[in-house]
Amino acid sequence: MVVVQRNGMEILSLNCSVEANRLEDAIRRSVLGIMKKRGVVIGLSGGIDSSVCAAICVKALGSDRVFGLFMPEKDTNNETNRLGRIISEHLGIDTIMEDLTPTLETIGCYDRRDNAIRLTVPDYSKGWQCKVVLPSILDSNRLNVSMLVVKKPDGTIEKFRMSRSSYLGTIAATNFKQRTRKIIEYYHADKLNYAVVGTPNRLEYELGFFVKTGDGSADLKPIAHLYKSQVYQMAEHYGLPEEIIIRRPTTDTFPMEQTQEEFYFSLPLDLMDIALFCYNNNIPVEELSRISGLDIERSLWVLKDISQKKRSTRYLHMKPEVFGPVETDPRV
Repeated sequence: MVVVQRNGMEILSLNCSVEANRLEDAIRRSVLGIMKKRGVVIGLSGGIDSSVCAAICVKALGSDRVFGLFMPEKDTNNETNRLGRIISEHLGIDTIMEDLTPTLETIGCYDRRDNAIRLTVPDYSKGWQCKVVLPSILDSNRLNVSMLVVKKPDGTIEKFRMSRSSYLGTIAATNFKQRTRKIIEYYHADKLNYAVVGTPNRLEYELGFFVKTGDGSADLKPIAHLYKSQVYQMAEHYGLPEEIIIRRPTTDTFPMEQTQEEFYFSLPLDLMDIALFCYNNNIPVEELSRISGLDIERSLWVLKDISQKKRSTRYLHMKPEVFGPVETDPRV
């Protein structure tokens, strides 16, 4: 948990009891009252975010109104399913396993990804593994370009700078995974007359770390306003299992294990929390430097990176454009 003092106050400290009560009341009003749904469906990854969202919904609606989904595919880490089982049993909710591998193979997810990777590494073939990474903002010689890391069958690991077409093709193909999961979530939601829960925290939601019409789609997003450190505070408040709390956040998208920091944030999540808080509250860069321990130059890099992420992912938050007047009936 991040504990950072500013003007004598812990800037990311959360009154979890008050926040939990507020969220639970809001979920009941939204799901049962406004949406007229019987409960909620949630995809369980064994990570902190989906686990906290599930815990909030169980307290709000009862365990019999929360339905969990495990949606592995052939690149999924074994820990994902194991920890997902732990949290579902801890909360006492019903679950079902949906293996996405056959669907993803049929629509060409893996073949399209591998073909895009071969634009960078022509020899990439069966038995190889990969992931896409960004350099850390803390590196003095940082070049803000995505790199492809490949692992050969003999264990050799190499890193390559990706071309634009290779990068875009790889990401477009892997986005099939998030979009297919969402199709499955809405199938079960429609079948049960439930709402779908989205699980992004504030870093992911505000900085655009989600797939449009994939994990970005949901009927409610209970923790989208909470910084990552506050999500951990809520996990402790709800008494979630220690294994869930200490797990390092991963993307669980590529065959090689990959952290969210490597793939997108380029900064440890505790520092990202502090930086985004300072950015959102117009705190001077000198104060960010003091609070975070980063020098002024790197603090400026971080703020610039946040601004760039917000600009480049604005499209993800946009509703479909409508080019004529369409009014909602005020009587409804």
